[in-house]
Amino acid sequence: MHVVIVGAGKVGYFLAKRLHASNNIVSIVDKDKFICEEIAKELDILVINGDGCDPRILQEAGIERADVVAAVTGDDEDNLVVCQLAKERFNVGRTVARANDPDNEHTFSELGVDVPVDSTEIIAKIIEEEVSFADFVNLMSFKRGKLAIVRLDLPEDSPVINKEIKDITLPPDSVLVSIVRGEEVIIPKGNTVLESGDDIIALTLVGNEPQLLNLLAGQL
Repeated sequence: MHVVIVGAGKVGYFLAKRLHASNNIVSIVDKDKFICEEIAKELDILVINGDGCDPRILQEAGIERADVVAAVTGDDEDNLVVCQLAKERFNVGRTVARANDPDNEHTFSELGVDVPVDSTEIIAKIIEEEVSFADFVNLMSFKRGKLAIVRLDLPEDSPVINKEIKDITLPPDSVLVSIVRGEEVIIPKGNTVLESGDDIIALTLVGNEPQLLNLLAGQL
């Protein structure tokens, strides 16, 4: 996968480092010459010093070959412009934008960003998951707010315990993505049997979360 990252702060740097380590083709763009020089010394990736809102700079970074563009600068306006250029001018298949201001996440979705990431909300969800008694947590919404990734710990009295997944009727457009059982990560199949304490990650349409919760933890 070819990824262009705009913004070489801590988020951009660690993102580039992780993607490069996973054998992806990565290039990174930043206005700060010193930061670019430091990253170029450490990572064997293409580093471009320039304004990511400039189409010529994006071309130098290889945007025309990119599968994904991630705009993770500290400026929401820049992140939006980068993603719009990627979509409208260079026909990039998927764009990801960091929303520094949580109020901008919805705007990003409305203006065509595929995956607006509100880091504040994610951190809040993690805190909520750890300190509350809620067994059901909406981790993230994406695809312009239409899909949600949710997490649920199956309680002991769940009506789906000891049932095979093929015998469970999920809400429309919902799928179980993974099951964490102790130290084991299970990719669900039709004959997978659910057990008490299973940590389930599911993908569903926004609005279907209550139905999914009712099915997995409430009454059938």
